[in-house]
Amino acid sequence: MIAQRVVPVLRFSSAELTERALGCLREAGFGIVEITMTTPNALELIRKHRAGAGTVLDLASAAECIDAGAPFLVSPCLVPGMAKLAHAAGRLALAGGFTPGEILAAHRDGADVVKVFPASSGGPAHLRAMRAVFPDIPLCPTGGVSLANYRDYLAAGAAFVGVGNDIVDQKALAADERAAVVAHARKFLQ
Repeated sequence: MIAQRVVPVLRFSSAELTERALGCLREAGFGIVEITMTTPNALELIRKHRAGAGTVLDLASAAECIDAGAPFLVSPCLVPGMAKLAHAAGRLALAGGFTPGEILAAHRDGADVVKVFPASSGGPAHLRAMRAVFPDIPLCPTGGVSLANYRDYLAAGAAFVGVGNDIVDQKALAADERAAVVAHARKFLQ
């Protein structure tokens, strides 16, 4: 994830759109992708594409994601015990936090990376301030990260960023214009 610098976080209204987006993202060069549990047929898609699992909100869901083969679990908040469950299965865990207390709690619970969410609420300045306080905790801002600002988050000290559906040209995806979707996504890897 750190080497890729940008991790797509997919939250589409249908499995079909998600499949189409995944194909485009792979072609664009993304090896790591997260599919949120709010996506229809999320577990099936995670299993099929060996994608990470996002919006994991409880330990039962975490176990299902691990069983589906998710290489990493992501929660927008602290789910106590999720990191321990992930680590026992040889997987990574990203737990969400926004305030200093939440970030420290996620780290102490075992999160490999703390997802600073929603990043747009504080912007790169907030991330920079959290990085100053927690220089040894890898931080991944997600939520409101876009082509226009992702470099600002990386410059502020993000280990990597999570980018939602903005990573995909929505109109081109709906029109099945694969080349346009791939070209847009590649901009995040340049």
